[in-house]
Amino acid sequence: MSKKTIALSAAYIAGSVAAALSSGALATAAQAQEKVKCYGVALAGQNDCAAGPGTTCAGTSTLDYQGNAWKLVDAGTCETMELPGGRTGSLEPLDRDLPA
Repeated sequence: MSKKTIALSAAYIAGSVAAALSSGALATAAQAQEKVKCYGVALAGQNDCAAGPGTTCAGTSTLDYQGNAWKLVDAGTCETMELPGGRTGSLEPLDRDLPA
């Protein structure tokens, strides 16, 4: 192999690796955008975070469908989920079903 061929091969490999890495980053960003925080849909102890005063984070909600606790859900599904008692999810914290 000539030096020119080796240099072109190395450049091709480097370009391929860079393209693969950047497409992976784009896929990760797209996947992150496909999920939203949905308040009031998690069962007790199954929230992803933000369970309000007196709690720390993930898994600390104390009530089913606690209004100030959120769960990551697919974008576009939060406010259309069918929950017991006519409840719906919200993209903002709710004042319903809060611990006493």
